[in-house]
Amino acid sequence: MRSDHLPFPMPERPHSLIQEWRDLTFLHWEVDPNQLAAYIPDGLEIDLFEGKAYVGTIPFMMKNIRPRLTIPLPGISNFPEFNVRTYVKRNGKSGILFLTLDAQSRITCFYAPRAYGLPYNYSKGKAIVQGENHRWNTKRPDGTHAFSGFCSPIGPENTPQPNSIEEFLFEKYCLFVTNNDSLFIAHVQHEPWVYRGGEVTILENDLTDSFNLGIKDSLKPDLVHMTKGVKVYTWSNEEVSK
Repeated sequence: MRSDHLPFPMPERPHSLIQEWRDLTFLHWEVDPNQLAAYIPDGLEIDLFEGKAYVGTIPFMMKNIRPRLTIPLPGISNFPEFNVRTYVKRNGKSGILFLTLDAQSRITCFYAPRAYGLPYNYSKGKAIVQGENHRWNTKRPDGTHAFSGFCSPIGPENTPQPNSIEEFLFEKYCLFVTNNDSLFIAHVQHEPWVYRGGEVTILENDLTDSFNLGIKDSLKPDLVHMTKGVKVYTWSNEEVSK
């Protein structure tokens, strides 16, 4: 896997997991930094693009997830995921902070919070590709955090250009998590994103609305992109502060 595009080197030790993020719809809203600050752990600061803070809600399929040197397992390695994320930095190093990761995988929702500190919540849903179109829906077992809609691509395929909003949103190669009152970083490596614009219809969005972010209309994102996805190597967490 190429590495010349990475903004910083990956850890020297071997990666721990292999996974694929497929058929993603990136939906982003500009949010109030003051309201977003309530969700940012100590040790991190909000990463801004041209003075603006963003939160993304991203439905997609997690595929072929497995530990290094193993093979995918039917019924375990593939599942729909719907995450809400924002952008943070620490000591100038930019990365992702997940507010929630809703997924139809009981194993992931049990294991990932304990092993990695990732805020997974079990939900039942679908993320379907129909031709070039994406269609998705999810809801937690108690009926809350519903999210559904569909998206069609527009325009040609592109790669993020230097200093563009797409580079800021997509080209992130680490994430930050808190676990047992400590802050950790985890690195990820994949090819540069290839994306298209999108035209979206969101039917319901209690998922994004479950966070108080100052979004005026959660059915109308400010930015819409679609991508076929990437294969990903991920490394285990490293503690950065206590």
